[in-house]
Amino acid sequence: MLKALSIFTGNANRALAEEVCKFVEIPLGRADVTHFSDGEIYVEIGENVRGVNCFVVQPTCTPPNQALMELLIMVDALKRASAGSIVAIIPYFGYARQDRKSKPRTPITAKLVANLITAAGADRALAMDLHAGQIQGFFDIPFDHLFAMPVLIEELRALGYGGEDTVIISPDAGGVERARAFSKRLGTTLAIIDKRRAAANVSEVMNIVGDVKNKRAVIVDDIIDTAGTLTNAAAAIMNAGASQVAACATHPVFSGKAVQRITDSPLSHVVVTNTIPLTDAGNACPKVRVKSVGRLLGEAIKRIHHGDSISSLFV
Repeated sequence: MLKALSIFTGNANRALAEEVCKFVEIPLGRADVTHFSDGEIYVEIGENVRGVNCFVVQPTCTPPNQALMELLIMVDALKRASAGSIVAIIPYFGYARQDRKSKPRTPITAKLVANLITAAGADRALAMDLHAGQIQGFFDIPFDHLFAMPVLIEELRALGYGGEDTVIISPDAGGVERARAFSKRLGTTLAIIDKRRAAANVSEVMNIVGDVKNKRAVIVDDIIDTAGTLTNAAAAIMNAGASQVAACATHPVFSGKAVQRITDSPLSHVVVTNTIPLTDAGNACPKVRVKSVGRLLGEAIKRIHHGDSISSLFV
């Protein structure tokens, strides 16, 4: 007999969790996620989960430390309530940019976070568009990696992008594989930006490798944080003769002056998903278009619950 299914969420992105529940056609699980007066997080599961397949939808977005602790404490609460299985659904996996020792005496925080999730009691984890694919190997439990590409490509096609007059651009060498996948599905050419970074969150565009002259350019990335890289790239692309420049990314972190930079830039559209809830400024920006990944996550949850293939979602 198949175990029952419950979906819970913390405070990081409740709207997305509710959308997932609507697709799966079950109510959002009852959980009280609040704080003690000193700021410590308090969690109480409000329903019986003994033997139930439990999914916790919680991106580790701003404020990342609070979101991560809510996830860990909810997983621990479910484990101690004898849940049948616990799956951590992490639409945005924070600390993913610290995935290797780039300098002496620095941490590999992505591995530490993976260890914490496992130690808390999660039986499986799922994330969307990891900053580096090898982070899957940091987990000692089964891990599913989802891609927002089908949702983003659908919107790009609706905006008229695709074909020989469009060029897909990777903002750095590390994103070439992602950009190539978009280019293949949209039938476009490919270009790469050679970027030299002087310090964290500071980038300088050096060269564009590829032809962008008289083409509609789309910069493809996984994260838009301060938007410094993105807007510098957009300006360089327009200076190289492109007729138009847009961007798409899965995770709209939009920290600092990101929205103001996007508003002041030559970007015509910035297509993102709702893995992270937008700031008020992000919602007010006419250039930003948000596409939902709720159905994609909901379908993944259904398939995990029934023991079906996840990879076939992207064939």
